Amino acid sequence: MNRVKEGELVRFDWAIKTLLREKANFDVLEGFLSALLREPITIEQILEGESNAREGQKYNRVDILVHDAKGRKLIIEVQNQHEGDYMERLLFGTAKVIVENLPLGEKYDQVVKVISISILYFNLGIGDDYVYRGTTEFRGLHTGHSLVLRRRGEALRGSLLSRSRDIFPEYYLINVERFGDTIRNDLDEWIYMLKHSAVRDDFRASKIDKAREKLALMRMSPEEQRRHERYVQSIVIERDMFMTATEKGREEGRKEEREAIIRSLRKNGMTLEKISAITGLSVAEITGVDDDES
Repeated sequence: MNRVKEGELVRFDWAIKTLLREKANFDVLEGFLSALLREPITIEQILEGESNAREGQKYNRVDILVHDAKGRKLIIEVQNQHEGDYMERLLFGTAKVIVENLPLGEKYDQVVKVISISILYFNLGIGDDYVYRGTTEFRGLHTGHSLVLRRRGEALRGSLLSRSRDIFPEYYLINVERFGDTIRNDLDEWIYMLKHSAVRDDFRASKIDKAREKLALMRMSPEEQRRHERYVQSIVIERDMFMTATEKGREEGRKEEREAIIRSLRKNGMTLEKISAITGLSVAEITGVDDDES
């Protein structure tokens, strides 16, 4: 087992599977969620999500039922994902949570608001930010104004007004690897922790001191430290396997493209010697491509 460094913390995704499911440690998640959503969050309970205790599972998700300062009921999914078709799975996950939390026979106005938070340790797409927020909002095609909703038969009073973004799911994507370590606000302190498994001494975000204290590797038993180390090793192995498979796929693609060019040149009557000079391949290799096609 590797020697534990002073101030080293467990990976946050591993903590979500284990330590942060304990009520005594809810304050760590509350601090992170409050910084992200920019409002005080109090966790009521943690629901059983799709993630399980198997350390080698390549993704995890924890579903948290919370109530905020306004008394709303929210389900927040904190996710760490390594898989294809990610956005489609994300959409399915929020829909599943909505359906499972609407009792049979209840009115649709009891649909629960879902906020899905993805902590990503891989590059999901092309962009110039490391935190993205997505929601559904209806706007006029001609005016660009948001549609203000109210229930049928109710008076048009401020307390009864709502917007589509208050009903439909919200999505937060945190791309940890794109974070450049520049601290601008409380959320950046938490993302720094997600990236480096450490909390700097100058950090002052609400409850981040609890993360420094409760997620410290040195506080864990030797057996817990070994379990954490195995989990981190499994993540590294999975990434290596993915990168190897990706590079192999690229190489096969380049080979197929090269062979297609050779076949095209042969079809247009170019001599083997000239094709060899252009491609850098030997005459035997070029002939082999022809033989494969036949």
